[in-house]
Amino acid sequence: MPTLDRHEAVYLLDLGDTENRFHPDWLTAVNALLDEVEKGDDPRALVTTASGKIWSNGLDLEWLFEHPEQYPAYAGQVHALFARVLRLPMVTVAALQGHTFAAGAMLSLCHDLRIMRADRGFWCLPEADINIPFSVGMGALIQSRLTPPVAHEAMVTARRFGGEEAYAKQIVDEAVPEPEVREKAIALALQHAPKAGPALQTIKQRMYAPVLAALDAEGENAPDSALFRR
Repeated sequence: MPTLDRHEAVYLLDLGDTENRFHPDWLTAVNALLDEVEKGDDPRALVTTASGKIWSNGLDLEWLFEHPEQYPAYAGQVHALFARVLRLPMVTVAALQGHTFAAGAMLSLCHDLRIMRADRGFWCLPEADINIPFSVGMGALIQSRLTPPVAHEAMVTARRFGGEEAYAKQIVDEAVPEPEVREKAIALALQHAPKAGPALQTIKQRMYAPVLAALDAEGENAPDSALFRR
């Protein structure tokens, strides 16, 4: 399960050491930890990392297929998490030490900056391969954070980008050896910790107003769960 630690002014949110899929209990745990991160008004920043070979593989499809009647509420939780991270009142850095797929990749895009392992692991939006369409909110998020050609390639071809490729395509801000991923992310977050506060949150909210509106609305108008049945 997710855990929270602190290094000076940087909160370290560890998503876990498994596939870190978005099970409802996992979503609840992450939101509870983000509550802690948002408390207070001191200089702070957030680094979201994970342990093991996977940063996050996204939606918990196995759970979802077993509980299709809960899809609207589940979709609302997922979109709300994306919106929450995107508008956090501090600089956020995703430290991608392993595979980052599907909704996990989208969660990484909600962060202001991304540091990825250079030698192993992939960043990928596989929805076209697994016959799951992007919601309007998800599409808006992806297209707001990637260049148009890269967003098209990632969404339509489901290409897997290694660390160096992801850096070349501007999906991530830096690609480094695995032992340096967390260290680099913390150093970058520390540099920007003094920016935390209402002004930064307002900047983000205005910058991504259309995306946030789409994400907020998506939870209220979730697609039919039949789209997610194999």
